[in-house]
Amino acid sequence: MQVIGGKFKGIQLESSKNELLRPTKDRIKESIFDILQFKIIGKNFIDVFGGTGQVGIEALSRGAKYVTILEIKKENTDLIKKNISKLKCSGNIKAITTDAKKYFQNNKQNFDIAFLDPPYKNTDLLHKTLDLITERISEPGIIITETQSEYDAPEKIKNFSLQKRYKYGTITLNLYVSDLNKD
Repeated sequence: MQVIGGKFKGIQLESSKNELLRPTKDRIKESIFDILQFKIIGKNFIDVFGGTGQVGIEALSRGAKYVTILEIKKENTDLIKKNISKLKCSGNIKAITTDAKKYFQNNKQNFDIAFLDPPYKNTDLLHKTLDLITERISEPGIIITETQSEYDAPEKIKNFSLQKRYKYGTITLNLYVSDLNKD
């Protein structure tokens, strides 16, 4: 697992031996950043279910101004922090051990772009988190979710509309844009 683009391209990231942790595949990660292209430069990015932190790290590498990575399991957050330390720029990225619901209820920070890749089988968690995160995305904003392809992504979440689904075999990226961001 490594950073695949941007200023940290080629830096090797550590993964976990935990079989329940499912890092985003490189081709999916590349697709995420192809979708975002230059929209990420200078933006505040949040990776809500951080896992290894690789998507948040990739966002920073590709020009995000600031990255927040949320992860509920401390051992995973420790791994993310270890990966962040390889970048030598910890002032622009942080990893927090927290439950996403608690974070959004207690923190008023706004973000421009959000990436959500929750456990695939827990669609209820995804729905609840999407509902909360829409309140923390600045206009015009972008939300990308990674789900199993059979997941029926909602067409609308408050002031965000599903703009496009990108299918990659058993995985789908769902791109939501705020209603003020219809370009």
